Parts: sequence; structure tokens; C-alpha cells
Amino acid sequence: MKTGATKDKATKALVPKLRFPEFRGAEGWNERPLAELMSESRLPGSKGNVAKKITVKLWGNGVFEKNDSIQGSINTQYFRRKAGQFIYSKLDFLNQAFGIIPPSLDNFESTVDLPCFDFADELNPVFLLEYVKRRDFYERLGETADGSRKARRIHAETFLSFPIALPIRAEQQKIANCLSSLDELIAAQGRKVEALKTHKKGLMQQLFPREEESQPRLRFPEFQDAGNWKKMTLGTAANFYNGRAYKQEELLDAGKYKVLRVGNFFTNNNWYYSNLELDETKYCEDGDLLYAWSASFGPRVWSGEKTIYHYHIWKVVEQSGIDKKFLFIVLEHETERMKAKTTNGLGIMHITKGAIESWESLFPDLAEQRKIADRLMNLEGAAKAEAQKLKLLTVHKEALMQQLFPSIDEIKL
Repeated sequence: MKTGATKDKATKALVPKLRFPEFRGAEGWNERPLAELMSESRLPGSKGNVAKKITVKLWGNGVFEKNDSIQGSINTQYFRRKAGQFIYSKLDFLNQAFGIIPPSLDNFESTVDLPCFDFADELNPVFLLEYVKRRDFYERLGETADGSRKARRIHAETFLSFPIALPIRAEQQKIANCLSSLDELIAAQGRKVEALKTHKKGLMQQLFPREEESQPRLRFPEFQDAGNWKKMTLGTAANFYNGRAYKQEELLDAGKYKVLRVGNFFTNNNWYYSNLELDETKYCEDGDLLYAWSASFGPRVWSGEKTIYHYHIWKVVEQSGIDKKFLFIVLEHETERMKAKTTNGLGIMHITKGAIESWESLFPDLAEQRKIADRLMNLEGAAKAEAQKLKLLTVHKEALMQQLFPSIDEIKL
């Protein structure tokens, strides 16, 4: 009885949870190894370092021309690649380093570490790309034998041994068209977000004086004759309060107050707590302006309950005559300016409280500060709203893909 049930499961065609109306009565999807549907392409190309090369960017960012000045081995053999072929990185398969070669990169070349594949007529290239984009496909099939996520090379023969559940060509095309349309919406939304960010950055450069100048190039009409901005150090414009350094035994798994550390800006996990009652300057509350000691993070506005902040973070309290929102923008502006001056190429900059207090910046009168802050914050709000729409579109596509494809768990490996 058990043997028969196993056999039925192995031979049963698969059906996704969601199908387009015209295919709801169609046969189930049949399992096939990719080797029956694809073949590796090895058209000999250049040798040495003279090739016009392509590469695959991580995290599903597609196929691009590889521009580098690294001198390759004189014996390196490159292979010519054709538009429409599937390509992936042997080492970075788990990082979604795969894609379809676009027409603009026809006849470009890559080594065997970026193998390419031709398709049988019964397999739609876009369908395959969307199929392998699913996390449960590339993670499960790309992991090591013991189930770990350690990087390993996915050789061409290994990739071709991966199983795929395949519907008829017409259903493949319908799914490909649907998901491609969503990709176009996501790309357009992404461009909208970037355009708003670029606009804000450009406007900010216009609304703030350039170095060695005391007035901005662009000013609201009511401030055209307001005169020069006043130079002052950030330590004059605001008070920077150190957080508290904790001994390990003072950090609890549960307690009255959360202890905000730099890492908690990025995740709600791994919080520590404290029951210590401290000076009020050691707490941050909803709306407080914070700054991490690594300027790579820039200023942050705390959103949440009363919390103790760690000594790697400073609370920034504006002085009289300084608008808090404008101060936030100044900190952003000065941080970017200082990061641009770093020499490590990564924009990583660790600073001291004394150093940031000594930074000099220019400030207009309070009314102009508020006008500038309102305009830039409105743009920031618009960018965040559009970014949220982008996130929702991406989540919608991921959910739709889970419905349109059979679960990898149903496919025998």
C-alpha cells in the first residue's frame, strides 16, 4: 500500500493553486529535468584578455557588460554568447545571479564560470527565468548536500539535472506575459522612486549654499532679500548627548526599557532591556533626533516608546532658533558632504562627538529654515509613499509566483 502511494505521487502531474481560466481544465504540469529542455552552449571565442565580456549582477539585477581593468590570463578561453540565452554564475547562483542575455549583448563573451544555455522550442525563456527566480527553487536546489547555505559551485551538469514542472507552451507564455507586465510596473515604479530621490537631492543642493558661499542659488520669493546665512558649528546649533555604556550584566532579556543599539535601527530582533533609572538625557522618545557614531548611518528620527539609547548613539537636541526638521536635513547634508571626502571609497566614516560638534554649517533665519524643511520633508514623504507602493508591487509578484507555479516541495528531487 505504501509503495503504491509513493509511485502514484511520483507519476502524478502537478497543478498550481492558481491558473488562468483557459487552462483550468488542462492537464497537470509534467516534471522534466532541465537537461531535456536546455543544452549548454560553448561557441569558442577570444582567448586572453581581449574579449568584450558580460557578467551577471547579483540579486536578480540581470546581465550587463563587464567593464574592468583586471588583466586576465593569456590562456583564458572565452565563449561567444547569443542574445536570448540563459546565463548564470556558477558561484553566485544562490544570490540570484542569473538572467537572459539581451539583444544589446549579442556576441559578447564569458568564461565557463558563467555558462550559457540554448532552449528547446517547448520551453519559453521568460517562463524559465521566472521559474528559477523563486526562492524555494534556487535556494533549495542550490544548497549543499547537508542543507547548508555555504557557497558552492553549481556546475552546468548540476544545473541541468534540476527538475522543473512544465505546462504546455501556451500556458508558459501566458504566465510569462503576466509576470513580465508586473516587472514593467515594478521597474516603472522603481524609476519613479529614484526620480523623487534625485529631485530631492538636486533641490537640496540648490537650497543650500555651496562651499565658500553664504547664500543658496535658489531661494523662496519671501527670502530673496533676507541676506547671508549664518555660519555656526553643529555643537552651537544643537546639544549632542552621549548614550550610556553598559556592562554585559546590565543588559537583560526582559525589563522596563528597551536598549537601542545601532543594529536595532535595521531590525526589531535581538533587543536588550534595562531596569535602570537614568538621567532624562539618556532616554529617547518618539520624534527625537538621533545620530549614530558611524556617519555611514546618518541621522535618524526615533519612532516608538521611551527607550534607553546606547553610547554608540547620540541624541541631538536643537538650540533656540533652530528648527528640528531643518537640523535633520543639515545633518543629512553635512554627512553626505563629509562622506564624499573620505578616501576609503566606501563612504564609511567613524567620528567622535567632538568631531561632529566641530562641523561648521550655515543656517538662515528660523522662518526660512522651516520653509526649506517643509518642502524637502514633503518630497521625502512622497518618495517614501512611492517606495511603499514599490514594495507592495514586489510582494504581490512574489505571492502571485507562489500561486502560479507548483510548490518545489511537490517535485521529487
